[in-house]
Amino acid sequence: MINIGIIGFGTVGTGSVRILLGNKEILKERIGFEINLRRIADLDIVRDRGINIPKDILTTDVDALLNDPDIDIVVELIGGIRPAKDFILKAISNRKHVVTANKALLATAGNEIFTAAHQAGVEIGFEASVAGGIPIIKVIRESLVANRIKAVYGIINGTSNYILTKMTEENVEFSEALKEAQDLGYAEADPALDVEGIDSAHKLAILASLSYNIPISYEEIYTEGISKISPQDIGFGSDLGYKVKLLAIAKESDNKVEIRVHPTMLPKEYLISKVDGPFNAIYVEGDATGATLYYGRGAGDMPTGSAVVSDIVDIARNIRKNAIGRVPVVTKTLRDIKIKRMDEVTSRYYFRFSALDRPGVLSKISGILGNYNISIASVIQKGRRVGEAVPLVVLTHEAKEKDVRQAISEIDQLPVVMDKTIFIRVEGRES
Repeated sequence: MINIGIIGFGTVGTGSVRILLGNKEILKERIGFEINLRRIADLDIVRDRGINIPKDILTTDVDALLNDPDIDIVVELIGGIRPAKDFILKAISNRKHVVTANKALLATAGNEIFTAAHQAGVEIGFEASVAGGIPIIKVIRESLVANRIKAVYGIINGTSNYILTKMTEENVEFSEALKEAQDLGYAEADPALDVEGIDSAHKLAILASLSYNIPISYEEIYTEGISKISPQDIGFGSDLGYKVKLLAIAKESDNKVEIRVHPTMLPKEYLISKVDGPFNAIYVEGDATGATLYYGRGAGDMPTGSAVVSDIVDIARNIRKNAIGRVPVVTKTLRDIKIKRMDEVTSRYYFRFSALDRPGVLSKISGILGNYNISIASVIQKGRRVGEAVPLVVLTHEAKEKDVRQAISEIDQLPVVMDKTIFIRVEGRES
């Protein structure tokens, strides 16, 4: 029997407990021994979660759980940085294995936590920290271990994906789509973590670290959200054959690693472009496997609880077989490789200029773009309003971010340009 203690009896905690108790016999049949839920710690042990559990396993005293010598695995499901970090480090110092779904904590303090666990000879399970029920951590650490990972592209925030889907399908503004997401429970009252890309950046920091064997580098991730995306740009993108997604991107190029989160135009025919609503998807390209895609629910009590229980079972098996550290989180030698600065990144770009409808305007704009080595692939101008501002849409070939920003700054100073230029990065299709 392996005993576990859970800290946090909220949404994910409830889902995890429901799976542990409801599938207890199935788990025992599959792994050959019992996973015993010994204790649950939470500030609220009175509220009915709709689960029949013995009252004597509930406690408001976290230390009683952390100091219980019979508990083998501590599961942290309270989220946030503190006190979660303190609880995890204390569990590690007490030689207890840890399972967590806390992507924000791992993204900001993961290097410290993983090092402490390695030194203490205990395991950290964190499958639930990225993409809910999609087993992407196991895929990268185990299934694709023989591959050099060339690129990872992820739609890893269901709230933002739901909002962009709503804006695309119903031609509504961001604010309206956000309100509906909040009404349905997909978005928090304060949605900044989701819609400004921070949640995706937390998850990408973990994925990039595993994919490229580098320290977690959350602070170096370029992060841009979707709050400034308009139905107009989504529509023009569609005319050009693209859909807008909030994409987390990690890839190695020029002996550096790119790590960035931002709205991205993707070709409509790509499978990842077809992932709509609150669903997640992660595209991983390995040098041996080629392209692989992983799709499913990225949040929720049961999908995330499934990932939590998966980690519990993996660690429990390792305990039983005396195989702790079988799949190390921290390798003996992390790579000393630089993170590419955003102004060094090369991409294709979508521009929307608000320009006066006069002869020679496109020539002036294209001239400035050419001065910065930015080549035009296609142009759209709908409607004629001579002497008035109209949208002028340009799709470019590959260009460097630094050149793009300098060109836009110069173009926006032209007297024929009436508003700040909108630009969205484009991935895919052009080779």
